Formats: sequence, C-alpha cells, structure tokens
Amino acid sequence: MDNNTVARILREGGIPPYLVSWVSSFLGERSCTPIFQGAPGTPAPVNVGAPQGSPISPLLFLLYVAPLHFGIPRGLMISYVDDFALTVASLSYRGNIRRLQQLFERLERKASRLGASFSVAKTELIHWRTPSQRNSPKCVSPIHIKEELFRPSDSLRWLGYWFTPTLDPAAHFSRRLALAQGAFALVRRLSPPGAGLPPYLCHRLATSLIAPILLYGADLFTPSVGTTTRLETFWRKVKRWTTNCFSATPTAILSVESCLLPPVSVLVAHRQRLAALRVVCSPPSVNPATARLHPSFASLSGYRAPDSSRAVTRGLSSIYLPLHWKTARPVPPIRNHLPVDAMAH
Repeated sequence: MDNNTVARILREGGIPPYLVSWVSSFLGERSCTPIFQGAPGTPAPVNVGAPQGSPISPLLFLLYVAPLHFGIPRGLMISYVDDFALTVASLSYRGNIRRLQQLFERLERKASRLGASFSVAKTELIHWRTPSQRNSPKCVSPIHIKEELFRPSDSLRWLGYWFTPTLDPAAHFSRRLALAQGAFALVRRLSPPGAGLPPYLCHRLATSLIAPILLYGADLFTPSVGTTTRLETFWRKVKRWTTNCFSATPTAILSVESCLLPPVSVLVAHRQRLAALRVVCSPPSVNPATARLHPSFASLSGYRAPDSSRAVTRGLSSIYLPLHWKTARPVPPIRNHLPVDAMAH
C-alpha cells in the first residue's frame, strides 16, 4: 500500500484536504527495527503499508483495494483483506478457465496501477459441479497463469471454510472436528479429574473456545446425519469433562448436568437462524447475499441483483409478494414474508 496512492485515492473520493494531510502524516516517516538474535538494531525506513493494530489501517486498506473490485457478468468477485476469490459460470469448464484467465489479467492490470501485485504461487482452482453433474467424471482441466500451471483441487480452503466440487459438508466438518479435538486435548490438561479448574470455568472454555472451533461454518454448511453423530460424540466428551461425570452417565441428562450445554443439532440450528437474521436485516446494496434474497423480503432499497442465482427461489408458493418497508400491510393480511426458518433452511 503506497502512501502517495492512498492520498490520491482519498482526494479523488472527496475527502477533505485536512483529513488527507492527517492520513499522509500518519503513514509517512515510519521505520521498523528487526528484532532477533544478532540483529544490528538499526531502524529502516518504511514507505509502504499501514501500522498493524491501528483501527484506521483496515479502513485505509479497504479504500486502497476498492478499485480492484468490478462487476462480473455471470460471476462474483469477493475479497477478505488481501484474499481474492473469483467465481464464474458458463456452459463448459473450458469457458470458465478462459474467463478466469481474462479476469485475472484485468485484475492484475488494475493492481499494477496501484503498485500492488498478487502471489500467483498461492493460486488455487476448483471446479464446481451442479447436482446433475455429480455422477459425471470430474474435470481435470488446469488453468495457466503467468507461466504457471494450476490443477483443480478436490477441496479448497477459504476463510476457514473447506469447499468441495459438490459442496459436501463432510470435508469441512471433518477438519473442524480434528481441530476441536486438538484444542480439547490441550484444554483438558488444565483440569484433570478431581483437581484443576472448577466446573463453571470448564463451561466457559467449552462455550467460548471449543464450540466455536467445532461449529465454525455451521451458518453455511449443514452437517449430515452421520457427521452430526460424530460431532455429538465428541461434544458429549466435552460435557463429561465439564461436569466430571462418569462415562456411564446417561447422555439424556448430560446437557443439564453440564450447565445446559445443548446438543450439536440445536447449536447448528441456532447459528443458522442467526446467520439468516443477519442476511435479511442487511441492506441489499451492501450485502450481496441480501441482494439475492427472494423479492418477498422487505428492503431498504429497491435494489435486487439480476443474478442467475435467483433460480434458487423457483418453486416457492405464490403467496409471497415483493414488499417495501414503507408499504402498508394489507388488512386482512393476504401476503406474508418468507419465514426466517425457511431462509435458514
């Protein structure tokens, strides 16, 4: 992130001159000193980047990379900090690869104007498959980017989510279960049977540490019956550790004995409802997922994305009608919004 480029972007965005000068002063004349054994300890000037840990640094970075985002017909580009993901759809895998290569070249040209570049070696490729294609042979066509060849992967990790070509949640939750088991093996050393942490602190660790690791991604993926059984088996071990119950204690009363730690199926449903509420309450002009909701949901604006993903709303009952927050509710009510539980499903 070049300091002069940041100032130019702020000026072009209509930011007052005094704020532009303040940001330039904040980012300028900085130095860093390497700290390791044998380091000379001499400060070195730093002309790029923003101080880590500062509240304004993420905001400045978002403004800096905003020009890299552009609309993609029959596609989507999303990013989180410095991780970019491109998704396109066409009638063939070869067409997808050709479009991805063209989009990367366009993205790279925009990045070069900002003095930024992409780590091509970290590129990953995955071919999504529709339900009708799940019984067909997998595509093995690679993508060629900057004289490097990248072959499609069976699974791809992005922001802690593990995606497969068929969007099978088992691959994701298997890894989450392994991470939770590793964390639990470390935590239970703090409270051996008959000593260590009291039960209420064990309960806090279970709800604030182990449960988020185990159920990360449950707002997007729904575990299958077999996967839920595996998760529940591990969660029962956590409950027994919380209460120091014997292994012969009936599982029906474990939730009560462990300070009301609910079963995994209840926790998954709760997280999905919370995710659904976040989606339906967001402005559609800000949240792409909200823009792709069924028109029956009330919106703060009339914007709805004309995207092919609207096909997921086919087959809904005709009782749903597009409404606006300012539209008076008919009496008697003859139209309803889609229930939040249906959205979570």
